[in-house]
Amino acid sequence: MPGNSARKGAVRKRGKGIGSGNTAGSGGRVRRGLEGKGPTPKAEDRPYHKAYRKRGPNDPGKTTSGQGRGGDRGRDAGRTRTATRSGDDWVIGRNPVLEALQAGLPVKRAYVADGVERDDRLRDILRYAADHGIALLQSTRAELDRLTHGAAHQGVALQLPPYEYLHPDDLLADALDAPDPALVVACDSITDPRNLGAIIRSAAAFGAAGVIIPERRSAQMTAATWKTSAGAAARVPVARATNLNRTLRQYADAGFVVAGLAGEADLDVAGIPGVDGPVLLVVGSEGEGLARLVRENCDVLVSIPISSDVESLNASVAASIALYEVTRCRG
Repeated sequence: MPGNSARKGAVRKRGKGIGSGNTAGSGGRVRRGLEGKGPTPKAEDRPYHKAYRKRGPNDPGKTTSGQGRGGDRGRDAGRTRTATRSGDDWVIGRNPVLEALQAGLPVKRAYVADGVERDDRLRDILRYAADHGIALLQSTRAELDRLTHGAAHQGVALQLPPYEYLHPDDLLADALDAPDPALVVACDSITDPRNLGAIIRSAAAFGAAGVIIPERRSAQMTAATWKTSAGAAARVPVARATNLNRTLRQYADAGFVVAGLAGEADLDVAGIPGVDGPVLLVVGSEGEGLARLVRENCDVLVSIPISSDVESLNASVAASIALYEVTRCRG
């Protein structure tokens, strides 16, 4: 493709700048944090080091009161923060919890507070949990307040497990191993989790092998995404790419036609060249469309003909129409 070497150089330059900036900034913070704190303690005297945890509870110098940096409370707080970063999500409130259960969202733990007032919604939740073998853990209101960070949970809450994203390389291999021509959807700057959920649902409806999302500046697999997908997220894998442009080039090198949806493109979506082979359909945000580098890494830009009175389509609607056209053209 013309201009490919220039684009690759731009990508390398950008990555280098990001990496070098993070390293310098981190080192500066560490140096400032160590100023005036004296010599570094031995490994067995540092509460977060594995050598400290190997010491017995009666070892001299090991703190058990939970006060200060070395206490158990500090270690528990560290684990809690890690769990939050790993992707745990919560559904709270009686209507949302009931809808989430009925939509088939995965459940890590389900909680009901002691002494809550029972109404029809709570009875439906209890009945559904009993019929589907979902254990409801009893807790105090204070404990449930703490777990949900003080949200209005109405006495019930679901904790969802962290979503296990597929690697784009694994999705690529699975798509090419499938008996039918591969079809994959990539999302560029889709930040609304409901839009992402709807795209996943359409991908499942039209037989796509999976959906690719960027690691940054993108909606992730949250409770809202699961719910909007109407259970399709359990059937269609979602891969998360650290660099979407690099992933697009990898798929192109593997034989995919990378087709980006762009409202101003002259080519109709029904005219994607090589549609009988592997196709990677790239969908951008409704407001901004495809990013410049993403456009440059597409083999072809295609559009959906719409009335001139309408500026653009919702991203999930556009993805659904394009997926339909690809499958229709394949016969």
